[in-house]
Amino acid sequence: MKFLLMLLITPIVALCSTTGLAAIHNLGSYGRTYPIAEPDALAQIKESARQVDWSKVFSRKAQENRIKNFKPRDLVNLPRAERDRTYLVDLTYVLPFDIPDGKGGVLYPKGYTINPLDYITYPRTLVVIDGSDPKQVGWFTRSEYADSMSVTLLITDGSYYELAKKLNRPVFYLMEDLAERLKIEAVPSVICQKGRYMEVREIAIQTKVTARK
Repeated sequence: MKFLLMLLITPIVALCSTTGLAAIHNLGSYGRTYPIAEPDALAQIKESARQVDWSKVFSRKAQENRIKNFKPRDLVNLPRAERDRTYLVDLTYVLPFDIPDGKGGVLYPKGYTINPLDYITYPRTLVVIDGSDPKQVGWFTRSEYADSMSVTLLITDGSYYELAKKLNRPVFYLMEDLAERLKIEAVPSVICQKGRYMEVREIAIQTKVTARK
């Protein structure tokens, strides 16, 4: 219906605009006139554009370097796990405000609690390591997770680009909000769903290496 109304209104608007332009007449000049002292904005933009070395801005090599060296600012610096430890994380979320229903009422009130794992199943396993720590990278390559397509590898430090090439698999950075949500406190950590909770398993690689199955 809205699309049909737009089709009907658009020609009318165009017609009114054309009629208005046709009725415009030159009324002449009254009083003294002065030249515009301010520089033309478009001319300034053009001049600024001429001073930019666009070959560097759009350089393929420069773009590739920016991609290779990308590192987010909100990385989490986590210590190496000192002992094996397993704990459960409750993802229950409390609404900080009302969610309206669009009809003048409230669909979900402030303070409403919801656990997403009551409604969905997360089939993947998250493995978090410090990508700048050779021992943790070595642990991962020897573990059962290295060749599993159901595993998502996240790193707290190091180069995602170099590690992805070395391991021949996608590598992602662990952002601060995800680390806080899953309450990840040390690395390596292995995270997967256990019923209504997420299970976080810290692995002390100094004393234990998970062998590949």
